[in-house]
Amino acid sequence: HFVPKPWEPNELVVIVRRAAERWALGRENARLRDELEVAYNAARRDLAAARARPLNFDTLIGAHGGLRAATELARKVLEGDTTVLLTGETGTGKELFARLIHDNGPRRTKNFVAQNCGALPESLLESELFGHARGAFTGATAERRGLFEEAHGGTIFLDEVGEMSPAMQLRLLRVLQEGELRRVGETNTRRVDVRVIAATNADLETAVAAGTFRKDLFYRLNGFPLHLPPLRERTADIPALAEHFLAVYRTRARRAVPSISPEAMARLRAYPFPGNVRELEHEIERAVTLAEPGEPIGPEHLSERVRTARPATGTPSTLNDAIEDLKRRMIDDALRECGSKTRAAERLGLTRQSLQQMLRRRNVSPS
Repeated sequence: HFVPKPWEPNELVVIVRRAAERWALGRENARLRDELEVAYNAARRDLAAARARPLNFDTLIGAHGGLRAATELARKVLEGDTTVLLTGETGTGKELFARLIHDNGPRRTKNFVAQNCGALPESLLESELFGHARGAFTGATAERRGLFEEAHGGTIFLDEVGEMSPAMQLRLLRVLQEGELRRVGETNTRRVDVRVIAATNADLETAVAAGTFRKDLFYRLNGFPLHLPPLRERTADIPALAEHFLAVYRTRARRAVPSISPEAMARLRAYPFPGNVRELEHEIERAVTLAEPGEPIGPEHLSERVRTARPATGTPSTLNDAIEDLKRRMIDDALRECGSKTRAAERLGLTRQSLQQMLRRRNVSPS
């Protein structure tokens, strides 16, 4: 900054003060950049170490709780090459279990590759799984190995296997039976040594009966069935899972959110989580974003559907209690999803007046 002569003393003081402030600010920025670089490098090292460290059943949240039966079964199939079929609703952790089986088995030093079979159309899925020769189709400018070859010696995880077309089912059956595949556009076969872990949230037995899924492939995949329970059947695991996700997302977002309040935790435990663990994870991520630094997550930081969930009342002791509990759940769901008493009544097969009377008996405003 240039100061023309003659200068005013007061003006000079202001100019010097501003220059000193700019210098101090630049120095502080440099210090913060250095600290951020150090923290970033440390986070990268921690992430790399975590990725290199095999997953362990002993550290799995719920291994001694709601997932105890599943983990005990999974431990029994670690050492062999038996094909495993994981079943369960979306978000219950099927890919996590597949990784656990791989990381704790004899193939742990080789690749683990995963593919959602419902995410790609048949032609692309075929090329993705089995590879293709150069010129096999438009855009195939070079030969390419498929995921089965990438997983040679290791494990391939096929999620949503029930979404495969009949032609893809047949090709998969050949790999399971013969241990060999043919790339798209080639005539020669290639041997592969791969352990297959499949997963589905559909009822494959029903699909077999309906003729949409091959019976012989089902029996090949179903060598060792392993079912993962939904989160609503293991609510005792919710606090530990929520605290785990809180630690993950407050670190990732650099937000000082210390804990989850008892009131918020009660709402989380009361909510049935149709999206299971994945939905709980997203709920905590959202709450961390909304919570004020230094303050715990409260009910006001939860989504409306979770915030308005009624606390669990335990198993009904009588038939009448069970019927009343079912009525309450159906009414609550209809009101939440329909947005008006009239549409909710139509869904429930009631008149608006009947629904109003039921709400009055529960001390809920019928307006």
